[in-house]
Amino acid sequence: MEVPPEQSWGPVLVRRQPPATQGLCETLKARLRRSCTCSMQGAKALVQDLLPATRWLRGYRLREDLVGDVMSGLVIGIILVPQAIAYSLLAGLQPIYSLYTSFFANLIYFLMGTSRHVSVGIFSLLCLMVGQVVDRELLLAGFDPAQDGPGPRHNSSTFNASAAMLALGLQNCGRDCYAIRVATALTLLAGIYQVFMGILRLGFVSAYLSQPLLDGFAMGASVTILTSQLRHLLGVRVPRHQGPGMVVSTWLSLLRSAGQANLCDVLTSAVCLAVLLAAKELSDRCRHRLKVPLPTELLVILAATLASHLGQFHERFGSSVAGDIPTGFMAPRVPDPGLMQRVALDAVPLAFVASAFSISLAEMFARSHGYSVRANQELLAVGCCNVLPAFFHCFATSAALAKSLVKTATGCRTQLSSVVSAAVVLLVLLALAPLFRDLQRSVLACVIVVSLRGALRKVRDVPQLWQLSPADALVWVATAATCVLVSTEAGLLVGVLLSLLSLAGRTQRPRAVLLARIGDSGFYEDAEEFEGLVPEPGVRVFRFAGPLYYANKDFFLKSLYSLTGLDAGREAARRKQRGSGAGVSEEDPVEGKDLGPGSSSAVLVPTAGSFHAVVIDCAPMLFLDAAGMATLWDLRRDYGALGITLLLACCSPAVREALRRGGFLGDDQGDTAEEAQLFHSVHSAVQAAQARHRERAAADSTL
Repeated sequence: MEVPPEQSWGPVLVRRQPPATQGLCETLKARLRRSCTCSMQGAKALVQDLLPATRWLRGYRLREDLVGDVMSGLVIGIILVPQAIAYSLLAGLQPIYSLYTSFFANLIYFLMGTSRHVSVGIFSLLCLMVGQVVDRELLLAGFDPAQDGPGPRHNSSTFNASAAMLALGLQNCGRDCYAIRVATALTLLAGIYQVFMGILRLGFVSAYLSQPLLDGFAMGASVTILTSQLRHLLGVRVPRHQGPGMVVSTWLSLLRSAGQANLCDVLTSAVCLAVLLAAKELSDRCRHRLKVPLPTELLVILAATLASHLGQFHERFGSSVAGDIPTGFMAPRVPDPGLMQRVALDAVPLAFVASAFSISLAEMFARSHGYSVRANQELLAVGCCNVLPAFFHCFATSAALAKSLVKTATGCRTQLSSVVSAAVVLLVLLALAPLFRDLQRSVLACVIVVSLRGALRKVRDVPQLWQLSPADALVWVATAATCVLVSTEAGLLVGVLLSLLSLAGRTQRPRAVLLARIGDSGFYEDAEEFEGLVPEPGVRVFRFAGPLYYANKDFFLKSLYSLTGLDAGREAARRKQRGSGAGVSEEDPVEGKDLGPGSSSAVLVPTAGSFHAVVIDCAPMLFLDAAGMATLWDLRRDYGALGITLLLACCSPAVREALRRGGFLGDDQGDTAEEAQLFHSVHSAVQAAQARHRERAAADSTL
């Protein structure tokens, strides 16, 4: 192609020679060889990758970091004890198992986690999901799921101060024993799934869980949690419903049983809720002045336990209490393989939710504090926080936002604070656990309900989210509604599907416009959005702001035909039927009426003007699949039959490579073929189209 005079002194691009590519077999052999090579340095690097604490502990700064780590660890430990005891209600388990879980999770994440500020332990959403599976299996096994453990003197699970007597065989396994076996089987499987995800390097999967999806899921699950705790707040015995519509069924049961509410529990709940909510509001308003957050939950639990013990609320008023909490540790036990088979599917959403929240929180705190985390290592860390503790009577854990925020606010610098928190929990396990014997379950329910404030308040963000993105608002509302009306697992599935559909919808009908020149410059913009732009005579510049693939290829053609006023496919077929192979010229106009991008076809209306070239601005085109390639092939063929030149501009390397592999550039795969059809700017493509038209006109006049 002859270069126009105005481009003769322009910059020249020289393509680098790509490195020689290896075949698939050679690549796999090289990777396998590197993986199997054993050396002391490689083994050391592997240990440091699996246990990041072995790397950063060597550079630990005692003077700068120790005070903040100890302070945050003590505060988190103090908050963790009452929350662990309270969240055992959600999981349908005894409080001692929540303390076990908090202890082991903190130690394991200290060794394996890559985030410095995330707090891993008991999480309300996971406790709810575990509790739903536990209730279902208890019901199938013939136990009463509504029996959360009676009083300290009527405990059917034979709980007492000796941890050794809790290790019962299957033949003597009561309700609480069977419940923890279900929970450990579920936790082990969820941890195995997470470990395999980490090994397969699937940490990127969490990126597909959008923030509206997570917020909607947290909102819907919070409503479910609130509903499950109302029976403890009122002190009534209602059946624990299972399956779709659990929230609605529970509310109906509560309304029917409202007259049987325990007055002692109702008054206690009212007082505790008022104190906790007032303290939370005061703490939020004065958080900039308080160096350490007030341990309101612990103070309320201590006061309520003392009042219940002195007033004998259980004996005199029939108030439900926590019961005996043994000290020490139980002997480890392998989770039941038979139960693992029953809960294999239930462990999938559990693992998915725990992984998504853990990775999201780790990346959020890493960005705000200027360091990086490894998503795949986070999967391994959280997976091991579930796999290993499952043998020690623990249940599912993940990162928790509220405790992580407190951890950051109290001066946490490294994960050494988790060791301090584990030491506080260990002190309770070894000596202080029996002191919570007379603690009312209504007080624990108040702690859970107050902890849901943040998630429930997210409903106020929906109007702003609707203004910003109606699709994201729809994902939020649909996820939350499905969690409440159907189940949490169904809500997560609906949210994921809607997120993917909204993403596909945005790429299926992207913005399509015609461009015009900005004055005498070499830049082009949307002619409908800006005034005073100069259309290029005889050339139509088309921009498609999205990828070209199988889902939007028809919309691409409709938009192009409508904006240019010519249905090239129909006109080419019509001329072929008439047996006319001649192209168009100035005397054979092809321009028509602009019908808009949404029309199914363009009705040709001859006008005075015509165009001889179409330039497609491919800058927004992220990728091109086989269907998109076929669309460009057909488009070039139809335009060629009409004597119209098709040129592409601003193609990304991925699109250029796809065009080269698809044979769009012709048999000559060198630079010459690309220079004739692909251009690095819209202006150069327009100039080339004008030059070709002048050459063609000169040749026609000579003939």
